[in-house]
Amino acid sequence: MGTLYYGNDGTPIGIDDRALAHLQVAIITKLRRGESFTVSWRHPDEDEVPGRTTLWLHPNIPLRFTFEDPEPPDLSRTYLEELMRSANSTGGIQLVPEQLDPEADDAIEPADALG
Repeated sequence: MGTLYYGNDGTPIGIDDRALAHLQVAIITKLRRGESFTVSWRHPDEDEVPGRTTLWLHPNIPLRFTFEDPEPPDLSRTYLEELMRSANSTGGIQLVPEQLDPEADDAIEPADALG
């Protein structure tokens, strides 16, 4: 389980390592352009607090990603494209579960994704 820390309060937000690695690329891409946007997700059913969360991300607000696994996963080009499409919409990034396609061969190295 990875963790996203946003803002000065340092409140940890737990996100699966693989999803967080994809989200990191989408967020960094937007912030490099100086763009502000939202990231939204539904709380897992097992969470104490049901519902959903939305964060307003701005280039000047501190942001940190931590990962449980020391090795970065190969990223899915399809999943990244889906996150980037939502990032460029008026609703911002919608963090949805990755739809795995066992036939797809769209893996990319994390360093290649960040350009």
